[in-house]
Amino acid sequence: MIRTPLRPLARILQARAKGENPDTIERENLRLRHEQMRDKSRARAEARLLLLGLMFFSLFTVIGARMGLLSATEAEEPRASAPGAEIIAQRADITDRNGRILATNMLTHALYAHPRDMIDPDRVAQELVKIFPEMDAADLQRRFTDGRRFMWLRRTLSPEQMQAVHDIGDPGLLFGPREMRLYPNGALAAHILGGASFGAEGVHSAEVIGTAGIEKALDERLRDPAQAGKPLELSIDLTIQATVEEVLDAGMNMMNAKGAAAIVMDVDTGEIVALASLPDFDPNDRPNPVLPKDAEPGDSPLFNRAVQGVYELGSTFKIFAAAQGMELGLVGPNTMVDANAPMIWGKHKIKEFQNKNYGPLLTVTDVIAKSSNVGTAHIALMIGGLRQQAFLKSLGFFDVTPVELVEARTGRPLLPKKWADIVTITTSYGHGMSASPLHLAAAYATIANGGEKVAPTLLKQTDVTHGPRVMREDVAKESVKMLRTVVEHGTASLADVEGYEVAGKTGTADKPKRTGGYYKDKVINTFASVFPASNPKYVVLVTLDEPVDTTGPEPRRTAGWTSVPVAAEIVRRIAPLLNIRPAVEESPLTTVSAIRN
Repeated sequence: MIRTPLRPLARILQARAKGENPDTIERENLRLRHEQMRDKSRARAEARLLLLGLMFFSLFTVIGARMGLLSATEAEEPRASAPGAEIIAQRADITDRNGRILATNMLTHALYAHPRDMIDPDRVAQELVKIFPEMDAADLQRRFTDGRRFMWLRRTLSPEQMQAVHDIGDPGLLFGPREMRLYPNGALAAHILGGASFGAEGVHSAEVIGTAGIEKALDERLRDPAQAGKPLELSIDLTIQATVEEVLDAGMNMMNAKGAAAIVMDVDTGEIVALASLPDFDPNDRPNPVLPKDAEPGDSPLFNRAVQGVYELGSTFKIFAAAQGMELGLVGPNTMVDANAPMIWGKHKIKEFQNKNYGPLLTVTDVIAKSSNVGTAHIALMIGGLRQQAFLKSLGFFDVTPVELVEARTGRPLLPKKWADIVTITTSYGHGMSASPLHLAAAYATIANGGEKVAPTLLKQTDVTHGPRVMREDVAKESVKMLRTVVEHGTASLADVEGYEVAGKTGTADKPKRTGGYYKDKVINTFASVFPASNPKYVVLVTLDEPVDTTGPEPRRTAGWTSVPVAAEIVRRIAPLLNIRPAVEESPLTTVSAIRN
C-alpha cells in the first residue's frame, strides 16, 4: 500500500514561500489518513455482520423446518438400527364379493419397558395395574427390579390406554408403533376369517400372521408385498351371511340345540355365499382353545361345524342311491322296489322310523319322499358295494373338501375299513360313514347343476368352471324332482316356501357315543335343499346338533320338525337378496270376473 507522507517537501516549500505555517499541512494529511482508516474498518465490520446475519438466518431456517417436520409426524421412540431381515407388517384386506371390508389393518402401539431407565419402578407398577387390571403389581415390581434390560408389557394399546401410560411420565416406559388385524364386523363370518396374531416382533413393528380360517390358509397371499394393495375378494355376501347367522341362531335356541351349521352355495360355481357355525366367537379376541377333559371338540366356539364336523348325515344320502340306480339303468323314478319292513340281512334287521312299514312295494320316487330305509337298501344292493364306493368318491365323499380353510384338512370323512354288504346297505341311508356338511352341500350342488362335480370355494369366481360329469343331466333333473316331492308331500313339508320351489331331503341320525353305540335321545339333524327346483341356483343346508322341538305335547327330534323350519326361514329371507323372483302360480281360467274402475 502507498502511503502519502504527512509533510510532503514540495508543499512545505510552497507554504514557506507564501509565509504560511507548514504544520497545517501535516495536520490535514493526518486527518485524511484517519478518515480513510475509519471507512475501511467500517466496511470490514459491515461485511462481517452481513455474513454473520446470513449464517444465523440459515441456521434458524433449518431449525424451524425441522421443528415443523417433527410437529407434523407421529412421535416415536428412538431406536438403534440392527442388521437382519425386515419385519413385514403390511397385510392385504379381506372383502366380501361386493367389496365390503371383512378384515383390515389398524395402526396401534405396543408397550414395552427398559427397567434400568425407570425412575420409580414401584410407582410405575402400581400405576400400570390401575390401567390394566389383569396385571399383577407384585409381579411387575419383581420383574422391574431383577436386572433385565427389556420386557414386553402389552402387544396392543387403545388410544386411551396409551395416553394413560404416557401420563405416568416415567422414561422407562416406551411405545412401539405397529399394525394389528381388525375385524370390523365382530363375530360375523368368524369361522371363515379365523383370526390373526403377531409373528416376528420388534419394538418398531410386528409381523401379522394368520392363525385360523382363511387368514391362515391364504397367509402367503395376504402377506405378499406385491399384492398388499389388492384386497382378497371372498365369495360370501355380507348381507346374506348376517341373515343366515341371525336365523340360524334363533333356530338353534328355539330348537334347544347345542350347536348348528348352515351353508348357502352357488350350484354352478361352487361359491359359498354364506357359511355359519354356532356357537361362534369374535376374531378380534379369540377365546382359549383349551377345553375341559370331558368336553367334546364341538363344544368349543372355535370348532367349525360346517367344515370340521364329521357326522353320519342320515337320510340325506338316500338320493345318491336313487341317482346312481337311475344312472346305471337299474331303476327309474316309477320303478317299484321292495319296501317291506323290517328287512332281515344276516343277523341285522333293517327297520323304518317308528317301525313303520311302507311296503310291500314303493316307487323309487316314493322311497325318497317317504324316506324308506328298506327301499333304499334294496336299491343299494342292486348297485353293489364297489360301484357305490366309486360313485360316492366321484361326489367327493372320500377326500377332504378343497375349500380355502385350514380347518378343512381335519374334516376328512370317516369310512368303514371293510365295505361289506351291510355297509352298502347302511351307507345308502347315511349310516356307517361320516362326512361334513360341506361335503353334503357340494354333492347336492352336483345334482342341482345337472350332474357336474362342484368344488366348493370361498373365493369370488369370475366364470363357471365345469367339473367332471358325475351323472347324466336327465338323471340329475329326475333327482331334483324327487327331492321336490319330499317337500310337497313328504318329510319336509314345512320347507314349502311359497314361490321358491324348495326341493330337499331330511336326515336324522342318532348321535354316536365315545364308548361305542348310539344315544337314544340325541341326534344330528340335517336338511339339504336346493331352490328353485325348476332351475336350481343355490343349495341351502342346515345341520342342528342335539335339537329337540318342545312346542308339541311330546318332544320331537326329527329333522322335519327341527332343521327344516330353520332352512325354510333362511330361504324365505335370502331369496329376495339373491335376486330370485318368486314363481307366480297361474290360476285356472274357470271363472270370469267382472271388474270396473
